[in-house]
Amino acid sequence: MSNTETHPAEVNCTAGPDGGRPELEILTPREVPLGGPRAMTVRRTLPQRARTLIGAWCFADHYGPDDVSVSGGMDVAPHPHTGLQTVSWLFSGEIEHRDSLGSHAYVRPGELNLMTGGHGICHSEVSTPRTTVLHGVQLWVALPAEHRAAPRDFQHHVPAPVRLDGAEVRVFLGSLAGDTSPVRTFTPLLGAEVVLGPGAEVTLDVDPAFEHGVLVDRGGVSAHGAPLKPAEMGYAAPGHPTLTLTNDGPDEARLVLLGGPPFREQIVMWWNFIGRSHEDIAKAREDWMQGTRFGEVTGYDGDRLPAPELPSVALKPRG
Repeated sequence: MSNTETHPAEVNCTAGPDGGRPELEILTPREVPLGGPRAMTVRRTLPQRARTLIGAWCFADHYGPDDVSVSGGMDVAPHPHTGLQTVSWLFSGEIEHRDSLGSHAYVRPGELNLMTGGHGICHSEVSTPRTTVLHGVQLWVALPAEHRAAPRDFQHHVPAPVRLDGAEVRVFLGSLAGDTSPVRTFTPLLGAEVVLGPGAEVTLDVDPAFEHGVLVDRGGVSAHGAPLKPAEMGYAAPGHPTLTLTNDGPDEARLVLLGGPPFREQIVMWWNFIGRSHEDIAKAREDWMQGTRFGEVTGYDGDRLPAPELPSVALKPRG
């Protein structure tokens, strides 16, 4: 998915110390409209001032349930990415994906689409005519410096549900609950959908070297005993060998669990680009506007997205 903000902020991101933080830090989302007057609104929990990264996860949008007859659905024209992987996961609806690698695929509920931007890729995303309600998450993963110019790639995976007492888990990246995803990543990661039955509680064995994010989709969920509302994300620092999730309500609850070891590299993120300096971002923007480096998307009916204007003053890396 594109970040279609017309005035995106340039963000310097780095993992920071967590000494003195509570066992679960609660990140509240901000609403961001994607597109024009009938724009679909997403709830963004990463990046934000309080925390810009959870492992290598650097961007998290949660959207829907969205009635496409009212909003018009999703129609994101071809746009570029560098230095990252995009992770698409749906709860309902269907999105048609086309990219400059030549991939033509569909994002469907319970199916992972992961695209590697690396040196440069472009893609389009359009909700299909079969979609009535669009609902899901769009996530980005920052690539480490040694792999930030990786070649374009696209992977698709349908994880089998793992049934636990009172819960069902679908592991789309990494390992959890005895299941391991075959999808390749450039840093250790965890990505999973967890559905909790009414009043259910489950304790999951997790990697204590990972920090974790619990993004609630629906229901009232507690993580490490701290309550979370829908669209909020709970952050747990490394050091926990288990994670206890509780459904505090009478109805089924659903969440997305993210994780990874702290990402210690400094990155600069602007619009749909990740680099290591303002100059990296400026070069990517220039290449996109000049029609080089990113290739072409075939089969999309319309023009590609122009890049916004760069900020007049570049942010400098911070220690």
